[in-house]
Amino acid sequence: MAPEVVHYDQRPELWQRFTEVFAGILPEYNLHGDVLDTGYWERLHQIFGQYQLVLVGSDDEILATARGIPTSWDGTPEGLGPGLDAAIEAGFALHTAGRQPNTLCALGIEVAPSHQGAGLGTAMLQTLRVVAREAGFGQVIVPARPTCKHRYPLVAIERYARWTTDGGLPFDPWLRTQVRAGGTLSVPTSRSSLITGTVADWESWTRMRFPDSDDYVIPGGLATVRIDRDADLGIYWEPSVWVVHESDVS
Repeated sequence: MAPEVVHYDQRPELWQRFTEVFAGILPEYNLHGDVLDTGYWERLHQIFGQYQLVLVGSDDEILATARGIPTSWDGTPEGLGPGLDAAIEAGFALHTAGRQPNTLCALGIEVAPSHQGAGLGTAMLQTLRVVAREAGFGQVIVPARPTCKHRYPLVAIERYARWTTDGGLPFDPWLRTQVRAGGTLSVPTSRSSLITGTVADWESWTRMRFPDSDDYVIPGGLATVRIDRDADLGIYWEPSVWVVHESDVS
């Protein structure tokens, strides 16, 4: 049987297996974002279930997932906003106000570890474009998490986003994949997603010790975490790069 894309409203039971299937793809602290922890995550599936997608293979094997939220965008780089957190808040605010969206914002694409390298990330990008087009949206915007930025956590995202290969394509593999799939790089943002926690939280999430207040390089981090022992607080802002895809790209 050929792989099939289904959304949350069709088969919500599949999402109960996500923790096991996608374990370790993102660092533990990425599962504790301040915005999603306020209840948006559950509401995302309840309200926008048709935009939470999973690629299912034979015997119900979960191959990949893509998540999205309808939003409104004026077509300008400035209108893209600060990044992931702001996009989530804007999508819910638009829904609450009863206003019409014109754009689908991708909140994340993940491929099961055993199927990485098979082009499924590109396939899910295409699926998001199809879903957007069917909904009457003109674009898919992606606050992309560069997959190799963790190797250069001290480099500003503005510099990193400008790096290219000898062939002129983006240096970062995920950004390069999106450009090859028809996307256009737009503005980088250094404060896309906020993650805060106590010092104990961060020591648990990273399996590190933080003896003093300072900025620390952490496993998988795209930037450093600021540890303030006096305030018992760790603050991490994850950067991203906005990528724009036209929904009518085939």
